[in-house]
Amino acid sequence: MADYLDDLRFAHVLADTADAATTARFKALDLKVETKPDMTPVSEADKAAEELIRGQLQRARPRDAILGEEYGVEGTGPRRWVIDPIDGTKNYVRGVPVWATLIALMEAAEGGYQPVVGVVSAPALGRRWWAAKGHGAFTGRSLTSASRIQVSQVSRMQDASFAYSSLTGWEEQGRLDGFLDLTREVWRTRAYGDFWPYMMVAEGAVDICAEPELSLWDMAATAVIVTEAGGSFTGLDGRPGPHSGNAAASNGLLHDELLGYLNQRY
Repeated sequence: MADYLDDLRFAHVLADTADAATTARFKALDLKVETKPDMTPVSEADKAAEELIRGQLQRARPRDAILGEEYGVEGTGPRRWVIDPIDGTKNYVRGVPVWATLIALMEAAEGGYQPVVGVVSAPALGRRWWAAKGHGAFTGRSLTSASRIQVSQVSRMQDASFAYSSLTGWEEQGRLDGFLDLTREVWRTRAYGDFWPYMMVAEGAVDICAEPELSLWDMAATAVIVTEAGGSFTGLDGRPGPHSGNAAASNGLLHDELLGYLNQRY
């Protein structure tokens, strides 16, 4: 089995490059922000970070394909890097420090491409998380200064901490009643949003999280980190991995119950 550690080291180099570009423009008074066709914002920093990552990939991994949020797919083959240059752009452009660069490597496998390496780097929070298939999940400043992370052992929904992004998506999908029932059942709810709930599930600070609408670049890196930390990452349909257009993540012990609530009246 491939060990993916060289790819993981390279993903850290890519994250370092992106961090330098994004932090340099964070809270800049002259930051340029546009609206994309899907009505979501994109900043000059999103584009610059993705361009830098693509440039490094093309030089160091010319045979690998690239899928990025801002510039689409380039190349073909059994290996594909999946990039979200700034996950949490709305936070970024308002000066909220909860945003991150998401970098994943996916490999062709039965059932489609599966993530085998993931790095989530949140420089404004001073945090980074990563995982490689078969090697566990970690957090720290660098590969040499890291702590292994693991999901929680909370086994009762009444004791669980539940993180989510917002209410609107659940309402639009007709899942709001089940979502609200879940919030009444759990011990605690917090709307952290974007990448952060998945990382907190992976490190055991939160027990369950879910989002009703996501893209592959939102999930590829977080999926491998959650699963390598011992958790479960599926779509709301229960399909493992980041391919369902939405996500549910948990410590594993609460996963079926989580899906039950979010699908109960759907």
